[in-house]
Amino acid sequence: MISPVSRSKCFGGVQGVYSHESREAACVMRFGVFLPPQAQSRAVPVLYWLSGLTCTEENFIVKAGAQRVAAELGLAIVVPDTSPRGLKIPGEDETYDFGTGAGFYVDATQPPWSRGYRMYSYVTEELPRLVESEFPVDRRRVGILGHSMGGHGALTVALKNPGYFRSVSAFAPISSAMHSPWGEKALAGYLGPDRASWREYDAAALVEERGWRGPPLLVDQGSDDPFLESQLRPQLLQEACTRAGVALDLRLQQGYDHSYFFIATFIEEHLRFHARNLERAD
Repeated sequence: MISPVSRSKCFGGVQGVYSHESREAACVMRFGVFLPPQAQSRAVPVLYWLSGLTCTEENFIVKAGAQRVAAELGLAIVVPDTSPRGLKIPGEDETYDFGTGAGFYVDATQPPWSRGYRMYSYVTEELPRLVESEFPVDRRRVGILGHSMGGHGALTVALKNPGYFRSVSAFAPISSAMHSPWGEKALAGYLGPDRASWREYDAAALVEERGWRGPPLLVDQGSDDPFLESQLRPQLLQEACTRAGVALDLRLQQGYDHSYFFIATFIEEHLRFHARNLERAD
């Protein structure tokens, strides 16, 4: 059961925000859904966008400028929040890179975070079931993309669920969470000190261990991103793909930073990339 928060007509479609009681997150969660005009007459392909640190569902909806092209291409876009909200776990609001707004798309195993910080299962199981039951989307044609922490999430989710997510791309992803200060802090807190368990949420490690038989991975990275060398380290994903024989289109975009101005510049290319790939999905 979902409750509408807002609905606005947008490029002939509808941009909505909805809430629901989440079992995985143990709280009321919000998510956005853009339905293109084509959804009035048929089920449409659907993309899941995963946002980065500190974001809610609102950032992408307001700043990315994706709806115009999604309406043209007949793509639905689902935008979940980045963490549970209001669980009142001690320390969850102390820093921007752990706890609230920083779920990292993992299923926490360490208490107290294991109560609600289950964003991996939320994104791969609970939310898709809810979306498929409430909106006219084609479950055979599903893609995923994201930014920064959400780029890490998009890559790891797709690599672990290739039968469901048929196409994946990322903006400035944390390419190897095990080798990023952001990722190390989050994985240690949510999963504990055993680094072997962290590999399940590390894009570079998953590429080597599981491969990818779908369309090439598309990654855009700004050359002037202040987090490029310290946190994101796209060369680690590139090296892993080379070793695993996985096709990767890694594009270094000169002069761009980590902001939504970067995302807005290249979002159309990503949407068209997914539309082509999902059109061919069986």
